[in-house]
Order: sequence, then structure tokens, then C-alpha cells
Amino acid sequence: MTGSDFGGARPLTVEVTPPWPFKLPRGSGGDGTASYRRGVLWRLLHVRERPVIVRAWQPQRRLVVVRADALDPAGVDRRGLLGAPEAAEPAAAEDLELAVERMRFAIGVDDDLSDFRASIRGDRLLEPLIRRHPDVRPRRRPWPWEALAWAVTKQLIDSPRAAAIQRRIVRRWGPRTGEGRAALRDVPGAAVIAGRAPAELQATDLSAGRAVALRRVAVETAAGCPLDDPSSDDRLQLIAGIGPWTVQCLGLFGRGDPDSLPAGDLGYVKLIGRLAGEGRRATVEEVERYYAPYTPFRGLAGELMLRGLHHTVAQGPPMRLAPNAYEAA
Repeated sequence: MTGSDFGGARPLTVEVTPPWPFKLPRGSGGDGTASYRRGVLWRLLHVRERPVIVRAWQPQRRLVVVRADALDPAGVDRRGLLGAPEAAEPAAAEDLELAVERMRFAIGVDDDLSDFRASIRGDRLLEPLIRRHPDVRPRRRPWPWEALAWAVTKQLIDSPRAAAIQRRIVRRWGPRTGEGRAALRDVPGAAVIAGRAPAELQATDLSAGRAVALRRVAVETAAGCPLDDPSSDDRLQLIAGIGPWTVQCLGLFGRGDPDSLPAGDLGYVKLIGRLAGEGRRATVEEVERYYAPYTPFRGLAGELMLRGLHHTVAQGPPMRLAPNAYEAA
């Protein structure tokens, strides 16, 4: 059923020429919200509570197509959204435009890494990495709320366990359309999580402290905290359990700030410990000192190292830098 069949806007299709080498991602990081089928990335999004199906595919190396379709609100299962407002009407044209914009942001198709590439020219570690992995992008989220919520779920645990928690949250409270393998689910909005008791959130395998923190950031977000503005970071960090790492994840994955570095991430403390030849995990301060020369692209530099050196760092011997290079950083 097309948008016009139930009063929604006609589908919107946009063709994008990526300004930098690009490869369409095949998922959204393990939370079960994105589906990749036969070369097409699918995502259910809600714009002003109005459901939209967004698809992206790459028919050519230098061409990406993004399409948004208004979805009949009656076809969305919202039974898990206790107390959440029902969508009053289908998506309008401006909603589809915003959905396409957010999908483009999430997959990074408009990112031009030329300035970053120029800034690392001559860097003996990063320059070879960007030549081998020019399509590396941070795994961004369509909405800042998703980046913040998932950062809370990842605090102090490994990525596979965090992804399992996220899938439980999505399955229990996220909107759904379709059945079986064709089903698509969305991340529950801040108002929905704000309405959950901490014990309900804890039942997804969150610790008691993180369950309370997730509910409190949801309350702040639902009350109008402007997550897309860095000025909200101080307000968020007044919440117990929300510190620099969480808001740095929000900056990198929710706002697209290329300089936002989640320095306390387990991957970084392990990586920099090996690169520095310390034989131990690095401290947060050591990670920040190491990446300081890459300002204003510390977040991009970190993502490139994590992705490009993942297997080498995990399996190989410690990688040593030239004498005094680490101290100078």
C-alpha cells in the first residue's frame, strides 16, 4: 500500500553521489533494528510519532539511493508502548524528507573525509590505514536519543552483551511492522523508556545502576533536553552514572562530531596500551594524550584505528612506536 492509499505522502526517492569512497553498511550494530536483504538496507523510523520505512541501496560505486515511504499507522504494532501516544496520522512530505536526511546521516553517505585525509598525510600508522579502509565511518544512529540510550547500555560491558540488551529493549517496547524475517522494529522513544520502571529495564540484563541511569536520561530527553546540542552534555552529566564517555559517544554517534573521542572505551584502552608497548591497558588520560595530535578529528582517527587494527591488535604481539613518540603525543 502506497502513502497516497491511506492519506500519507507519496514516496520520496533521493539519489546521492558520495563525495568520498563509500560502502553501504549491512546493519546497525546488533540491536536488530536494521535489516539488510539482497543489497538493500531497511529501517523503520518514527518522525513525530509517524512511521516511515526507509531503504538505501548502492547500485553503483558512486551512487547511493535512499527512499522513504509513509507507512499506514494501523499497520504498526504498538502494543508494547504502554502509555505512548498513538500516531494520529501518517507521515507527510516533510516527515519523509527528514527521514531521508536522518538515514543519510546514519550511514555517512555525505561524509567527505578529504580534510581528515589531508591532516594525517605522512602519519605512518593512519595514512596506510585510510588507504586500505577508505570507507570506514563511525556507526552513527539516526537520532541522538538512540546514541545516548545505547551508550548507557554499553557502559562497562562488552559489545556482544550490550547488543543483546539492546535487542531485548527493542523487542519488548519498540514499534514493529511486518512478521517473521520481514519484520522491522524501531528503537523505543525516550517517552516510552521514561515510562518504564527501573526493574523492567533491569530485567533486560542491565545492572541496577544503568537501569536507573537509562530511565533518568529518558526522562530528561522526553522533557526537552536538546541532545543535538553539545550544551546538553553538562545537564546530562548531572545524572548519576552519566560521565564523559557516555556524552562522547553521544557526540560521535548521535551528532556526528568527528572530534568526539570516547576515550574510556575498552577498545581504546586496550589498543593504546599495545601501541605504546606498555604491556598493560592504558589509562583514559593516556588515550586522550595519544589522540590529542589528531584534533579536530580524534573520533575519526580512533574509529579508523579500532576498525583497521582490530585483528592485529587482538592476535598479534604488542606494536611499539618509535622511542618517545608516545610521550610526545
